[in-house]
Formats: sequence, structure tokens, C-alpha cells
Amino acid sequence: MTTWHKAAETSALAEKEVIGVEVGGVEIAIYRLDDGYFATSNICTHQFAFLSEGYVNDGCVECPLHQAFFDIRTGAVKEGPPEAPLKTFPVKVEGSDILVALS
Repeated sequence: MTTWHKAAETSALAEKEVIGVEVGGVEIAIYRLDDGYFATSNICTHQFAFLSEGYVNDGCVECPLHQAFFDIRTGAVKEGPPEAPLKTFPVKVEGSDILVALS
């Protein structure tokens, strides 16, 4: 059984493409793309950097520390020094709430 946790409200991403939140002690980045909302770990797998402080472009997030690119939908490394992908989390929207499943 999936347990859903409120991570943010849709209004928090009205003018932003990514925000950082903490859900159940886990640092998560929530993204708003043209085709919906997505969630990944907010911490770069290469070195400690908050991806929510990076740039979103063409479905990828750029790490602000070493300019690594990760696919927001899959977590895959697209470019740069990281070897490990980002953890991704299931997301659903109920009303104005963005919900994330941690496991």
C-alpha cells in the first residue's frame, strides 16, 4: 500500500519550475513541467548540492555546483560527473495539494 505525503501546494510552483521541500525527513525537489508535476531527491548524487537551486531546462535539472544534468522524469544522468541517477518519487495532485510517495 502506497502512503502519500503532502509535499506542497500547486500555488507554490505557479511561477517557479522547481522548489525544495522536506517530507518525512527526506529532501525532495518538486518540479512543474508542461506535462505535470515530478519529484526527485533534492540532493545531487555527485556532491552535496540542492538541485532546487539549479536550473530547469528541457526536462532536465542542472546541478548548481558542477553543472551536471539529470532527467527530471527518470532521474537518469544526462551529462556531467555524477555516475548515480537521482531517486525519483511518485507524485499525484489532489485538489491543490501535491502529494509524494516516499517508498
